[in-house]
Amino acid sequence: MQPTRRSFPQLFADARRWFEEGLLAAMEAAGATPVSPTQAQLFAVLDDHGTTVSELARRMGVTRQTAHQAVHGLVDAGLLAQVPDPGSARRRLIRRTPDGERAHRQATAILQQLEDRLAERIGREGVDALRAALEASWGESTAPPPSAPPR
Repeated sequence: MQPTRRSFPQLFADARRWFEEGLLAAMEAAGATPVSPTQAQLFAVLDDHGTTVSELARRMGVTRQTAHQAVHGLVDAGLLAQVPDPGSARRRLIRRTPDGERAHRQATAILQQLEDRLAERIGREGVDALRAALEASWGESTAPPPSAPPR
């Protein structure tokens, strides 16, 4: 019996988990403030000038409530701050604090080390090809055309 071929979403999830686990373990070993995978993801999608909770939730693909909880945990840890949005009196932006900026720089360096480790394992050409494929425009996501039913 031939093994079931894993789908791209499963493969992407495994790859993301590999980087996430490596990042969180290295940050913990370096004595950084512990964060959850959701908080790490939030940190990764945060703009340098600040981002609203609603936009963070959209980028992460989670509910606004989940993003809000992650933000508050990071605010409590001293890594993020909520500031008024200069463009709207009703909105608040989420920004990194100075400690959050240091953690972000540290995480960026660790992620580069993980990418280098991946290149040692699968080859630099493989990593470069993977990056090129992921950075290419994939166009709009649409439903595939219906296939003929199996006979």
